[in-house]
Amino acid sequence: QVQLAESGGGLAEAGGSLRLSCAASGRILSINTMGWYRQAPGNQRELVACIISGDNTNYADSVKGRFTISRDNAKNTVYLQMNSLKPEDTAVYYCNVKSTTTYGYPFDAWGQGTQITVSS
Repeated sequence: QVQLAESGGGLAEAGGSLRLSCAASGRILSINTMGWYRQAPGNQRELVACIISGDNTNYADSVKGRFTISRDNAKNTVYLQMNSLKPEDTAVYYCNVKSTTTYGYPFDAWGQGTQITVSS
């Protein structure tokens, strides 16, 4: 129905920066919300940031002021710019897109996950 292709991520030192991208494709009529979640070993998956149509954004308190989410509607792509990275940001990051398909029903798509490791 809807496929997500994540890119970016990898290894960074504390205080460094990384950028994630996630492009959505498939039977998309409209995209409602695009966001990023993360899951560290032993922890539950948590919301990092999301952007709703109209460019309304929401951030986890732990990343406010350091991470910036943005979207390119023409490309159905969401970005996560991560600055001032901390070791506690280490996790697998997942892209999430909530859309309406061309069949007329909602679809909740998840990316395959990309590892972010921040060394101290």
